[in-house]
Amino acid sequence: MHAFSSDTIAAKATPPGKGGVGIIRISGQEAPKLALELLGVIPEPRKAMFSGFKASDGNLIDQGLALYFKKPNSFTGEDVLELHGHGGTVVMDLLLQRVIGLGARLARPGEFSERAFLNNKIDLAQAEAIADLIEASSAAAARSAIQSLQGHFSEEVTRLVEQVTALRMYVEAAIDFPEEEVDFLSDGNILVQLQNIILQLNKTLDRTRQGAALNEGLRVVIVGHPNAGKSSLLNYLSGEQTAIVSDQPGTTRDVLKEDILIDGMPLRLIDTAGLRDSSDQIEAEGVRRAFNEVSQADRVLLVVDASETETDLERHELVKKFSDQASKLIILRNKIDLTNDLYSSDTLGYPVINVSAKTGQGITELKEHLKSCIGFEGQETVYLARRRHLDALNRANSHFENAQQQLLVYQAGELVAEELRQAQNVLGEITGEFRSDDLLGKIFSTFCIGK
Repeated sequence: MHAFSSDTIAAKATPPGKGGVGIIRISGQEAPKLALELLGVIPEPRKAMFSGFKASDGNLIDQGLALYFKKPNSFTGEDVLELHGHGGTVVMDLLLQRVIGLGARLARPGEFSERAFLNNKIDLAQAEAIADLIEASSAAAARSAIQSLQGHFSEEVTRLVEQVTALRMYVEAAIDFPEEEVDFLSDGNILVQLQNIILQLNKTLDRTRQGAALNEGLRVVIVGHPNAGKSSLLNYLSGEQTAIVSDQPGTTRDVLKEDILIDGMPLRLIDTAGLRDSSDQIEAEGVRRAFNEVSQADRVLLVVDASETETDLERHELVKKFSDQASKLIILRNKIDLTNDLYSSDTLGYPVINVSAKTGQGITELKEHLKSCIGFEGQETVYLARRRHLDALNRANSHFENAQQQLLVYQAGELVAEELRQAQNVLGEITGEFRSDDLLGKIFSTFCIGK
């Protein structure tokens, strides 16, 4: 994160390449002065003005529309000038060079949004929503990013923070003023408020998981023994012949990744090498990478042969090997077109789905199950979210649970107050109310230059 600067910044606000229109965006205290140099006049705020854009020798670089937004009524909260010219690569470069020659500097990635945040025009979650809207991979993701940009997610987090603040005030007042003889540890009021906060947080977590899946995609890893049909499954789901399919075991030796959409839900499918002991160094490396992908997966599809009985599955080597991934594991009995032996099981502790990667039988059921894993109903979510939001909410939840334990088991009022303080700080990371420079720097560095 860079220290806030009063420099005037400039950048192309349109993608590189040729187009009908190209936009140069300028923000900072020198914007009015640059308008005089470039246009000969400062445009009336918030009204488009047709003008030529002058070079240093007085000749025209281009002509088009100029828009001036006087602070604080602009996106960044600063004086902003936008030059809408013709979208040719050369003419845009010449115009940007002219602006920089007049004293502006090239903006860093995301610096316009960063300034909007630092000038309290948007909060951190809304700033991220701008980037997410630009990068949206589906209509549902775009609609949800708009919801987040409008502040719905931030409002929900703010309500949580307000509840925590009120509870902290009650706890700390009771600690600081014991002469009031309020037995706050046993009067039940704190416990009720804390349980209400945890309930609200869990509702927010459920929506955030769906928002994160819309934004970043559900990460699904396909594993199994060689020749189980993993590559055929990847090809059927993606609709492409991405993976080589062969009767020869060990065909897939590296990790193959394919991004698809299931009813608007992004899905990252990852095909892995067949899991077996091998003296082949390349194949052994593929197996190592497969296990690494499993550790990062949201769901693991374990593909087994449909000839495997329920008893076979209970004893299955890979089922046992992935027992530590129980919450992620889905067993796919593949090649049911050959056996027609259909069954599901509730005794294993894992979902069992019968499929045929050759004919497509059972694929619809698999897709519906993946959607249900995150509560995806094919509708727009309240907001789009990121993995860091999920992480913050989970950490806050841990602090609330610790506070509840300190209250019920140890009756340690000071530790209850400390857990609430830490939870409040963690929730504040989402909107930027509580932040570190490293966090902001990491977030805004992922934005495009003109935002």
